[in-house]
Amino acid sequence: MTPPPAVAADRTTLLARASAGEPFDLIVVGGGATGLGTALDAAARGFATLLVEAEDFAKGTSSRATKLVHGGVRYLAQGNVALVREALRERKLFLDNAPHLAQPLAFLVPAYGLSGRLVDLPFYGAGLAIYEALSGSERLGRVGLLGRRAALAAAPGLEPAGLAGAIRYWDGQFDDARFAVALARTAIRQGACVLNHCRVERLLIEQGGVVGVGIEDRETGGRFDVRGRCVVNATGVWVDALRQLDEPGAADLVAPSQGVHLVVDRDHFPSPAAMLVPKTADGRVLFAVPWLGKVILGTTDTPQTEIPLEPRPLAEEIDFILAEARRRLAAPLTRSAIRSAWAGLRPLVKPAGGGTSTQRISREHTIEISPHGLVTVTGGKWTTYRAMAEGVLAACFAQGLLPPRPAGVTRHLRLCGAPAAGAATVPLADPPGPHLYGAEAPLLAALPGADRLLLPGFSEAMVRFAARHELARTVEDVLARRSRWLFLDAAGAASAATPVAEILREELGGGFDAAASAAGFIRLAESYRVAT
Repeated sequence: MTPPPAVAADRTTLLARASAGEPFDLIVVGGGATGLGTALDAAARGFATLLVEAEDFAKGTSSRATKLVHGGVRYLAQGNVALVREALRERKLFLDNAPHLAQPLAFLVPAYGLSGRLVDLPFYGAGLAIYEALSGSERLGRVGLLGRRAALAAAPGLEPAGLAGAIRYWDGQFDDARFAVALARTAIRQGACVLNHCRVERLLIEQGGVVGVGIEDRETGGRFDVRGRCVVNATGVWVDALRQLDEPGAADLVAPSQGVHLVVDRDHFPSPAAMLVPKTADGRVLFAVPWLGKVILGTTDTPQTEIPLEPRPLAEEIDFILAEARRRLAAPLTRSAIRSAWAGLRPLVKPAGGGTSTQRISREHTIEISPHGLVTVTGGKWTTYRAMAEGVLAACFAQGLLPPRPAGVTRHLRLCGAPAAGAATVPLADPPGPHLYGAEAPLLAALPGADRLLLPGFSEAMVRFAARHELARTVEDVLARRSRWLFLDAAGAASAATPVAEILREELGGGFDAAASAAGFIRLAESYRVAT
């Protein structure tokens, strides 16, 4: 089957459609995983759909994940079997619908010392066997017990001293921000109107009901109103701010939790498999995941009261991750090894009984409909974005906000760039390059600058593709989310800011301030670096 042609996402055309005055069936506020999934599902069912994002797609939490597509081993330990079973079903669909951006990955759970041999290996092996059994026919690989020698062969870079063995199991990994962009482009292909850098500044409320939104185009400062039968609040950790516009004084739904990740070179853990430490010194989980030529170390779970657009890792979080990683990895790890450090805020749903700990709060999502009809969805995780979207539409149907239409339209809907079934893909552990474009990679060769590299595996043609087909509007859009260089190597990303800005000026026209966009990104990249 020949893949569909590339989607040329022209922002001027999309903006004109949004501001033309015609009502939409569904207006989605928020361009993260949940909002994009909801917009795609609605458009695929034939609803006239508008999505608006104040910044860029996946600018917040949805670009700052551990890059895992998983059922949630630790949720099984909490006894939440239903959540794990749903996530494992969705994991398979996730991998099938975007094999260029999401793939299976082996994980090793190492055990150290005599207690590891006698207690940890049987205990974790039994738990992971249950995890595999819950996958049923959709399992990605077999759980296995590895002796010391086999564990070191499967995961070079593990600390050999005291290693008793390991459990190997399988989950998935993906490129979260590029997956988000693929969702946006697929929604456009299905007929949705999708806009980034447009902020909802007010809700339109008439006769006791939410009937639309007031929007500011942040590029031009222009303002316009859009009417819709149903408005969905999918703004992640910021859902309470929009809820306050509907119901001033409404109690907050979200308890933000900060997760920090550190990125180091592959020579610190030259393993094709990832590592999972299920219980660190303070009871958290630690991952070491090969990703796009680097290794991601994380994560933390720190309750937060503030929700900045650019959360920053705390010094104690960085030190905690380094200390825990040093206990399991043979290569020395110091602050000087960190190429990029970044934080994300999880929108965890507050427990009914209160409390401040976020480690035990469920990762299940919540859907709330206000007396005015504003639909708010929050919580959840990337793996279950598609099921969450179906749940949002089901809630809209149940409340009479939209006429019911059959579900399941996205179960086997392949995303933009997905190669033909059975086509070979490049492992996401490899350095970035054209393989992340999947079936659209040949288009890069036809664009100017295909042979001019700005960073390893990142060419001038990729910048032009981002502007023409992926709604990239700033240097940050290109270097943080259309490519992932800000998250891989902050200093390297900063070095490419000026040439990227000049290419964007050619693509976006005279209204684009290349110098300001480059300077803003260089300041941002500096904040992703860690002082030694």
